[in-house]
Amino acid sequence: MIKKPLLHIRRKSLLYKTGVEYGDYTINHVEGCSHGCMYPCYAMLMARRFGKVKSYEEWIQPKLVINAADLLRKEIPKYRDKIKFVHLCFTTDPFMYGYQEIADMSIRLIELLNEAGIKCTALTKGSLPPKLAEFSKENEYGITLISLNEAFREEYEPYSEPYNERIQGLHALHQKGFKTWVSIEPYPTPNIVTQDFGKILDAVSFVDKIIFGRLNYNAKASEYSDHKGYYTHLSRQVIEFCKKKKKEYHIKSGTMIVTQEETPCSSTKKTEKEVMAENLELQGIFKKHRGTRIKKVYD
Repeated sequence: MIKKPLLHIRRKSLLYKTGVEYGDYTINHVEGCSHGCMYPCYAMLMARRFGKVKSYEEWIQPKLVINAADLLRKEIPKYRDKIKFVHLCFTTDPFMYGYQEIADMSIRLIELLNEAGIKCTALTKGSLPPKLAEFSKENEYGITLISLNEAFREEYEPYSEPYNERIQGLHALHQKGFKTWVSIEPYPTPNIVTQDFGKILDAVSFVDKIIFGRLNYNAKASEYSDHKGYYTHLSRQVIEFCKKKKKEYHIKSGTMIVTQEETPCSSTKKTEKEVMAENLELQGIFKKHRGTRIKKVYD
């Protein structure tokens, strides 16, 4: 891959309350994502729907909110008493593979939040920087991992960090005493890739929490015979694995056919209102940030 030049944009606001499952407040300080996921990516679909980008090629050329740190300094006093934690990120990646300036900004935002006594969580398909170990032990870090098959990654997550490197970065933070988790979502059906789900669970058996979710917006996944039963079976495998190893778990809404005796989350269930809020979340994000100014910057 020839690395695309990083663009800079400016915004008028940064922090906001999210309705996404397992979320509180969030920051999306980059528009677009160079990882170029081909599931397809829901954030990209919403960006195209609301006119933020016109094509896949435009989406994978990231735009960094260059005034993000200044905005955060102004917004922390306003929201500090309402925030339980801040998540980086829901519509982009805070540690985009190969973009050091994005990682530097993400680290600066985490530093500012921690200095204000605010816990942070971060999820990536990129590189978790070792510098994160210098920040609050309250912070939590995660990776997305839906396969161990590099050929699959090159096709469906073409510009993301290789799986083993991703796992190693997370394990290093876990050894430093940080709470870690893995998001196994969006998990593909066997007609897309054949793989041993148990091996994926074993590869991340050191983490403190596992989030599992089905692949949506993909015709092949929906065409798979009894895909609902397939995802329910894997969900139960996650629950059994986590209970046996005394780990937290969360099965994403719509992934599992739940019986009265089953709980798709090791903490509490989401209400129907909260689940609906997740589906509307990205629509609000892209409506809010229409018309941002763009400046090309080569790093």
